[in-house]
Amino acid sequence: MTAAAPTGNLEITVSRAELLRELTAAQSVVERKTTIPILSNFLFEAADDKLTITATDLDQSLKTSCAAKVKKPGACTIPARKLYDYIKLLPEGDISIKLMDNHWVQIRAGRSNTKMVGMARANFPQVAEFPSSGAFKVSVASLKNMVSKTIFAISNEESRYTLNGALLVLKAESMAMVATDGHRLAHIEKTGETHEGISGEKKTLIPRKALSELSGLLSNTDSETLEFADDDQTLFFKIGGRVLTSRKLTGQFPNYEAVLPRDNNKFVIVRSEDLMGCIQRVAQFADERSGAIKIRLEQNELKLSSSSTDAGESEDTIETPYNYDPLVVGFNSQYLIDFLKAIGNTGEVRLEFKDAQSAGQMRPEDTNEDVKYRYILMPMRI
Repeated sequence: MTAAAPTGNLEITVSRAELLRELTAAQSVVERKTTIPILSNFLFEAADDKLTITATDLDQSLKTSCAAKVKKPGACTIPARKLYDYIKLLPEGDISIKLMDNHWVQIRAGRSNTKMVGMARANFPQVAEFPSSGAFKVSVASLKNMVSKTIFAISNEESRYTLNGALLVLKAESMAMVATDGHRLAHIEKTGETHEGISGEKKTLIPRKALSELSGLLSNTDSETLEFADDDQTLFFKIGGRVLTSRKLTGQFPNYEAVLPRDNNKFVIVRSEDLMGCIQRVAQFADERSGAIKIRLEQNELKLSSSSTDAGESEDTIETPYNYDPLVVGFNSQYLIDFLKAIGNTGEVRLEFKDAQSAGQMRPEDTNEDVKYRYILMPMRI
């Protein structure tokens, strides 16, 4: 059982710095363009020297807290955007917050005295509580890296809703994440991660929106691990004192293992920076709609070219060892750029091909044994 929600006329004092830090974490979840007015409010609950702040858009919620001097325990709701913008403008120091009649909330700081129009606490939606058992501990650094290496490959098409997320695969000794939009696929796997309580594998589809929220939380924590749990409808992520919940995506993620290339035996290794420069220059002259550029591999050189009726044409060459049959294949230039950005545009990258009709594969050419990262691209006809 959770403790009964505090009721009564909340009255607290809280430090501006601490309040602002938590509002900053929570405000990105608040629904901006909502038809349900209560969703544009924060829920404030005060009890036991603690202020708990909740934001939700019904799909996801964030619950966070900070220390407070609680004169009177209680709860209220305050317009999120307005409060956040106002608190940002206050000088450092203590802020006192008090619930008045008619859901109005008084905020005093130094010589500033403001009253904001809140709404009834009773209208704020119920947010699911983090499960009391069955949570898994996951490394913050590893998950953060996985999200950044896959999130850009998630589909934007609402209709393909099983592709609107990335698949997290936890095993006893490893973790992996994979995302695809049907044209490209990003797959990253890290070994040497211990997950107690997992036999076999646990697969979870995490919506894009939750991943981007998670990414922000993982970047702003000192914790080395987070707790992850789920029930039939909801995913829960507990990072330090913050809990993010997200509604689950339903449906089956595609069988991605079937599309991972097996026999891409022609390959070339180039510096990421050189490749990025060439692609960006050549892409200026690609067809605007398709963004297609042509990769031509010949004796010891990689040629990139593009042409469009309105812009003109461009060609760039990188000298590099290549001793297989010549090959010409077309790819979406933006997809190539996305990958190079994700690996940080440093070091070398390996491009692996089979033929002009088959998927190409890109991998960072580094010696990191425990992280395997690959990016698979469907070719384009050009």
